[in-house]
Amino acid sequence: MPDSSRPKDTDPGGAKSIASEPRTAALQWPRVTRRGFLYSAGAAAGLAATSLPVEAAPAADERAAAEATAASTVPISLKVNGRRYDLKVDTRLTLLDALRETLGLAGTKKGCDRGQCGACTVLVDDRRVNACLALAVMVQGTEIVTIEGLGTRGTLHPVQAAFLKHDAFQCGYCTPGQICSAVAVVGEIRAQFPSAVTKDVRLPLGEIDADEIRERMSGNICRCGAYQNIVSAVDAVLKGTT
Repeated sequence: MPDSSRPKDTDPGGAKSIASEPRTAALQWPRVTRRGFLYSAGAAAGLAATSLPVEAAPAADERAAAEATAASTVPISLKVNGRRYDLKVDTRLTLLDALRETLGLAGTKKGCDRGQCGACTVLVDDRRVNACLALAVMVQGTEIVTIEGLGTRGTLHPVQAAFLKHDAFQCGYCTPGQICSAVAVVGEIRAQFPSAVTKDVRLPLGEIDADEIRERMSGNICRCGAYQNIVSAVDAVLKGTT
């Protein structure tokens, strides 16, 4: 007599019964290594990036930008080292960039570009100005003198001669600004302008000591540390011993 408690191997149609399949001990997940995962993730990201559409800037935006640039451009006239220059510049152009990039007067140096080092010092109506902080449109109608405008081809300015004699520079990058500032300092002292260390502003300046010169030249930084010789050069010009 057949045993009805045992599972049948076949169904009535002769197909193999599910009950006859061997049971696995645990579910087998595919093996994925960390390197393989990173490779596949990178490939997917690259595919997604290449499939993104590239949006071109609308022509209207380009026209608006061009119109804004044209609207901010104005004609100006600058007098530099005795020569007049008629220019058409952006209203945001600094005097420093106008001198260096537009006029090619690269003697004026760009250092910090924020009015802290004094390397870009020029003379505007005999007063010291940081060219990086002045807009070109602001100095129309003034007399601008740069390092190229001091002295002549055959004769140095007394301050330039003093800087050479007293070895008042090393790398020379700050020297154009130092010399322009020193020219203004000599003019200020001879005009009896007091400084922050002047002992009594009610009295004539009298003899100028090293502290007075250092205070007046403090807006110009020398990263090489030639300060002592710079003071000596300015002092020699004041005493006429260059």
